[in-house]
Formats: sequence, C-alpha cells, structure tokens
Amino acid sequence: MSEKIQAANEEDLKRLRKMLRKVAGRDLSAVKRRLEGGSAAAVEARVLDLACGDCREAEVLSDFAAELRGGEGAAAKLTGLDVRAREIADAARKFGKRRGPEDGRGQREFEFLVGDATKLDGHAELGGDFDLVFLRHQNYWNGARDWEQIFDHALSKLGEEGRLVITSYFDKEHALALEAIQRLGGELIGSEASPESRELATPGKSMDRHVAIFRRK
Repeated sequence: MSEKIQAANEEDLKRLRKMLRKVAGRDLSAVKRRLEGGSAAAVEARVLDLACGDCREAEVLSDFAAELRGGEGAAAKLTGLDVRAREIADAARKFGKRRGPEDGRGQREFEFLVGDATKLDGHAELGGDFDLVFLRHQNYWNGARDWEQIFDHALSKLGEEGRLVITSYFDKEHALALEAIQRLGGELIGSEASPESRELATPGKSMDRHVAIFRRK
C-alpha cells in the first residue's frame, strides 16, 4: 500500500470515529447510563463487524463499543467476519492479538473468521448479545435479497442495549438500506451525512458518505 493511500485511509478512520459519535448523539449517553448500573461498566464490550474485509476500522469500532460500556477504559472484543479468506488473513496479521490496557484504553481483543454474513445461523460460535454490530459500506444495490438477509441477521445478534451501525457510499443506496432495516425490525435512532467524506472516482460515491444507527424494536 502506498504512503498516499495509507494516509487517506487513516484520515477516513478519523472521520469515521467522529461520525460514530455524532450519529449516536444523546443516545450514546443514554446507553452508557443504563449499562453503568451495577457492574455493567466493567463488562467486556462485544463488537461484530460483518463483511469486514481487512477490518481497518477495528480499533475505531472497539473504542466506540467500549464507550457504550462506560468509557475507553472498558475492555472490548471485536469479531470480524468476511467470506474473503485473504482479507481475513490480512486483518488477523494486523490486529489479531490481545492488546492493552494502554493510553487510557482497556484491554482490546480481536478475532477474525472466514464466513458468509448471509448465513450467520451456521456460525454458532459467534453467540449473540453484541453491543455493536457494524456494516461498513453496505452494498444494497449488489443483491438486495442477500443484504436483507445480512441486515436481518445483524439485528438478531444485538443485545438488549445493542446498536446496529451502517455506513454507505451513495445517497440513494443509503435510503434503500434505511428502509429495508426498518422494515426488518430496526428502529432508526439517527442518520448523518458526513460533510468531510472523501470523494471517490465514481460520481456520487464517497467514503462513509452516510452513517446510521439503529436499535432493535
């Protein structure tokens, strides 16, 4: 990867971190208050990143999920799943080790599995009750039926206070995904367009152009 591309990816992740907090808004504080009752703040935050590719967003997501559990000092475990074995191997090489605590963050753990997000019922090892399920750049136009299966599985993996977050490349595709997820039982909490999203070569396409967050109805 060239230095230019790597620098662009790093800037994309900074914007994604900012957009996650923005789209969560007041809901982030409300979830934290509910989870901080008793010893909940000490419980490990659980993240499921579906169709994750090389999962370059792993640290951003684990930090965001830890905030849901009471702050970056909370422990977090991220599980990434993708059908592309090469991408999963790349993610495992980069992130696949236990880390921390360090820099104010609690312990972070990463695992990566080869698997089909349309067939999550076949991955019993995943369990459920995730604090955060994430889909970056969902591709609803490329097989609406498959993506509705993924959305449905994603919602089913959420814990009681869990949140589903998606990002989209395109305006219209984002609108279609919002409609599909709400039809499948997701309640839209918020959706934000990123004013700083990095434009790509295809007209109307940009990195994390839209970010939306849902709870299960």
